[in-house]
Amino acid sequence: MKGEFKVEYKILGIAGSPVKKGNVESYLEQMVETVKDDNFTSEIVRLSEVEINECLHCNFCLTKQKPGKYCSINDGAQSIYEKVEQADIIILASPVYFMRMSAKMAAFIDRLRVFVFGNLVKGRLKNKIGVSVAVSWLRHGGVETTHLSHLYAFMTLEMIPVGVHRGVSPLGASAVASRNGTGFFDESIRWGVKEDVSGREAARYVMARAVELLKMIKRLP
Repeated sequence: MKGEFKVEYKILGIAGSPVKKGNVESYLEQMVETVKDDNFTSEIVRLSEVEINECLHCNFCLTKQKPGKYCSINDGAQSIYEKVEQADIIILASPVYFMRMSAKMAAFIDRLRVFVFGNLVKGRLKNKIGVSVAVSWLRHGGVETTHLSHLYAFMTLEMIPVGVHRGVSPLGASAVASRNGTGFFDESIRWGVKEDVSGREAARYVMARAVELLKMIKRLP
């Protein structure tokens, strides 16, 4: 109808693996592709391609933020801050390292402190939808502890975490990178997550729930 305009909602995926074009990035790409709604656009930020330094707790963000300068550290975080602030659904996707998230993802989450205390952007992630993704080499090798770290971050930021009973874990989308999660290395398999049927189903369930929650919040049909 004349005068109607299309509202777009943004999905932002953060791939927290240091491995470029690896299983985490592949799985995250599969996830966002499950959303077929024309009202949604998606973008993936790959931390393997961005310099993210650790938070210094210098407290710059408490009083000195200004547009274009959320943090005192000059690295790749600023451009991601802007994308995070504009997103409606935020996906944190990490490989499992030593039964927990990667160092890159941990550093990135620590840097989200600017949205907790910042004089300019404090509270701006409140009520955004948060989705956790964990990719493990073993079927049960640290998936849920990785999810919990992501979920704690969402709660600290006053976001709305997504959980769904169906799938590998009710805490988020979970997949394995070795065939059947056995932990055996097969050099012929480049992306084990593509063979993980349960992981692919979990991704679909979790993203469907994320979209459902967003529509409820926005009061969309």
